[in-house]
Amino acid sequence: MAKSAKFDRQVVIEKATNLYWKKGFHATSMRNLQDEIDMRPGSIYAAFGNKDGLFKETLKHYTETAIAQLQQCIDEHASPVAALKAFVTLLVIDAQVNAPNGMCMLAKTISELTEADKELIDTTKGHLGEIANEFVKLIKQAQVLGEIGQDKNPEDIANYIQVQIAGLRTFAKISDDKSKLETMINNVFIHYPFTD
Repeated sequence: MAKSAKFDRQVVIEKATNLYWKKGFHATSMRNLQDEIDMRPGSIYAAFGNKDGLFKETLKHYTETAIAQLQQCIDEHASPVAALKAFVTLLVIDAQVNAPNGMCMLAKTISELTEADKELIDTTKGHLGEIANEFVKLIKQAQVLGEIGQDKNPEDIANYIQVQIAGLRTFAKISDDKSKLETMINNVFIHYPFTD
């Protein structure tokens, strides 16, 4: 009979996600991980291969969590555009106080890593693409409902939204004016590409 792991893998991944998200990949040492997730280096290597392997698991977890949050917004709003706006608000405003770091973990990772970390960069790009694909699906639904013109390219709009999220989350780190942030989010949805 196989020996069962003496740790809750999901709890470990969640704790590691928060640590990596807060400190970044390179600033997170094995000692930091060991202290945060209460595992010895040998156990980390046995469970995840290495520090990179655990980091990939955290990127996957972060992405799955973001997609689940988007789905919750979809479930709570009849309008696809309203759901997308609610998701942006969640990321930009709520994350400033409810997350380890107000920045998107994926965007932060892309800006931190170098070509020496090409495999991790490619992994991160793939996860950003997953989120963009979810946006594309929602945008296509909005087009069917007449909320967004059929002449607009869903992929372009998804990219536009991702750029706006990254910029707004950065701005939110230097300004805690919630009403100003709300106005800026509203502006995202009343300008191109949401109007003719």
